[in-house]
Amino acid sequence: MTARRAAEGAAVAEADDRVPGPAPVRVDGRTERGRRTRDRIVDALLDLLDEGVVEFPAERVAERAGVSRRLVFHHFADMSELVDLAITRRLEQLAEQIRPLPVTGPRRVRVAALAEQRARILEWITPARLTLMRIDHPSPRIQQVTDEAFADARRRVAEIFAEELGRLDESRAAELLDGLDAVTTWGAWNHWRTGGKSPREARAAMEATVLNLLAAGDLPHG
Repeated sequence: MTARRAAEGAAVAEADDRVPGPAPVRVDGRTERGRRTRDRIVDALLDLLDEGVVEFPAERVAERAGVSRRLVFHHFADMSELVDLAITRRLEQLAEQIRPLPVTGPRRVRVAALAEQRARILEWITPARLTLMRIDHPSPRIQQVTDEAFADARRRVAEIFAEELGRLDESRAAELLDGLDAVTTWGAWNHWRTGGKSPREARAAMEATVLNLLAAGDLPHG
């Protein structure tokens, strides 16, 4: 390389060094602290919810979050807004609890896997569901998340028992799916639990009921 070309290359490199690249993303420290505080307040309410608390005075939530009562109302217009957000978050967390279940293989294995997962999730979501029942006018977001959860639960049941449902005509398949859906959602679970059954007993009741419904579907129609 000639001295002239070397000089030209050095000049270009120096010019490139002066060309500004993409501006770094700047995170406003105050905004980030506010977000963390808001999340801590929501998590505090969910902790109380999981402990069986049914009322959420601002002072108690603030104490659990390690913030002042004033700061709670700095981030939330009122306690209804906070409860609404917390319940929405808990319902959204449902998806994280769901794992793929077998859709082929022995019926008893599929039923047992479904009952185990549903029992665990329904027991975990019960405090949020009970609180939701006390909300007169759930927000559109809560309603949307709830509707999506119900639809997803029904779809998964249909996938797990596609073999059994596929042997029936459309009308009987729809009836069987309605029954399977009804006994594997929170309404049935709450019925068994408030009736005095332990989680293990309620899970066994769900498993037995699903097996009975499927067995009935095996019988000739008429």
